Amino acid sequence: MSTPQHAPGDNVIPMTEAPNSVEAEQIVLGAVMLDAAVLPEIEKELGQDPAVFYRPVHETIWRAIVELVAGGIPPNPVVLTDALAKSGNLQRVGGASYLHILCEAVPTAAAGQHYARIVREHADRRQILGLGTRLIQAARDSGENHDELLAAARHALARTTVEERWPAPTPLGEQGPLPAFPVDALPTWVAEHVAAVAEFTQTPADMAATMALAALSTAAGGRVHVQIRDGWVEQTNLYLVVAMPPASRKSDVFAAMTRPIYDIEAAMQEDARPSIIEAEVAKEAAEARAESILAKARKADDSTAATSLVAEAAGLRMEAESIAVPPKPRLTASGDVTPETLTKLLSTHGRLGVLSPEGDLFDIIAGRYSSRPNLGVFLQGHKGERLQAERITREADLGEKPALTIGITLQPPVLMDLAQTPGARGRGLLARFLFSLPASTLGYRKIVVPPVPEKTSRAYESHLTALVHTLTDLPEAVTIKCSGPADQAVIKLQEDVEPKLRPDGALAHIDDWAGKYVGAVARIAGLLHLADRTTGRWGEPIEATTIERAIAIGEYYTAHALAAFGLMETDADTEKAQQVLDWIRRTKATSFKAHELVTARRRAFPTVSSTAPALRLLEEHGYVRRLHEERAGTRGRQPASVYRVHPSVVEVDDASDMKA
Repeated sequence: MSTPQHAPGDNVIPMTEAPNSVEAEQIVLGAVMLDAAVLPEIEKELGQDPAVFYRPVHETIWRAIVELVAGGIPPNPVVLTDALAKSGNLQRVGGASYLHILCEAVPTAAAGQHYARIVREHADRRQILGLGTRLIQAARDSGENHDELLAAARHALARTTVEERWPAPTPLGEQGPLPAFPVDALPTWVAEHVAAVAEFTQTPADMAATMALAALSTAAGGRVHVQIRDGWVEQTNLYLVVAMPPASRKSDVFAAMTRPIYDIEAAMQEDARPSIIEAEVAKEAAEARAESILAKARKADDSTAATSLVAEAAGLRMEAESIAVPPKPRLTASGDVTPETLTKLLSTHGRLGVLSPEGDLFDIIAGRYSSRPNLGVFLQGHKGERLQAERITREADLGEKPALTIGITLQPPVLMDLAQTPGARGRGLLARFLFSLPASTLGYRKIVVPPVPEKTSRAYESHLTALVHTLTDLPEAVTIKCSGPADQAVIKLQEDVEPKLRPDGALAHIDDWAGKYVGAVARIAGLLHLADRTTGRWGEPIEATTIERAIAIGEYYTAHALAAFGLMETDADTEKAQQVLDWIRRTKATSFKAHELVTARRRAFPTVSSTAPALRLLEEHGYVRRLHEERAGTRGRQPASVYRVHPSVVEVDDASDMKA
């Protein structure tokens, strides 16, 4: 019998070798080294287990890449070489030359996801072969007991099927790697400054990028609105917060990204100073003349003369009141501003940015220095609702469509404190924020780094200055419309997000935040559109490509919002989630319904609704999945969700299974 022939390109695997594709593994690694932005899509294909790689050296390289990206550091060959050398693994993986070979193997970084799927398929085939080997061994050990063999086969097959696309759970209280900010979605002059500041400060680009959006929001908020379609208009002001641990150089990054705003504000105040002084002097002079005439009227013996003088004084007083002293121009307010003062400032200036490298504002919002939280101005200032401040002035209505920007860097505990503030979640304050939780780079920072190039910082400052002055000079706020294709891109986004808001959807537990998500993307798109056109033509319709860039940024903030809300969960919820996990392990349940948990642990969970926070946490961390819902037999009752347990939670020894 002749031996089968194969074409040179066929991927033939000898029977003695496990299924693998070294070439696909090389392309996957090289793709992420060339463009870290493809990592999330590749991770979706590979899952969370680095053992998906056949070659151990590839697993080592992959671990190093993921660690760098988690720290906000691009894993290019030079940086990766340094990281592997420090860990003592460089020579073991083939040296720096092999890393360059990986990059040269890449046809295009965008192809990384396709080759990741090939790597995953080979890993699955290896798993199936391993399963077959275990079943053969089980058959030999079980003698003639076919029932035991069948039970073992079903158990192993069930594990293989469920684990195929189910990453390992993230331990309770811990957060898996979050995506890095898509810096390339920003306008060039912003992106270059963000990258340079991140490199100089050795911090994640996320922090600089988020503060850059805060600066753009301060420049444009209240002056430009975005019309997605008829009847739907969004403002362009954002609430942004970056949470990082101490010693993360938050103040340095904050200063580098917001300094131009403060410089512009100081220049505007200096330019306005003569006209303010002139108006003040004119007003004081008119008041003085009125007071002088009134004094003469008081001394007049003749009533006719006195009446004439009073009339003259009244005219002068009215003249004085008609002289309007322009307020000192303001773009910003400090982070320790009170809600009452902020209301007054917004009513005067219409738009304002509260920018701070500390979390003092959140302490004030939480009512730390007053009897109760005062959330009104922060709720109204985001949406542009009419301000109400009866306690400050006799006139209740102080401002039409105010635009408040918030840009703050703080430590994670401050965020958790805000979450406990009465009304912060229920009244929608937390839902208005875009959260960024970058991983710390402490321990991985370069010691000697180049400063931010002067050309880069000068371009950032000049573009931002031009934008502020252009928009400040507008006689009134303007509205920019979306083009037809841009509106279609928004519709597609809405269609994608809507199912995720269902009770079993990925965003169901943060539906308050996710309900504002598309609007936030539109606001970001408006800022990108303006920043792309600081020198003119910004009145043109927003393009579909701008919406797509805004969506990329929105996806980043969605992943970080899920992490932030998880961080803000109470300790009690985490403790109850752990109780559920203990119950699952003790009962070896592979699936269950909430009412079974109530029956078993009635003291901890008196009702089905009381299980929701714990089950939500377990679902977020990957311990359970809500597979489907079964209709209850009794009419009018809510359907009961079925939760499937991750196979790793209930580890059952194959041998003991067969003897059970």
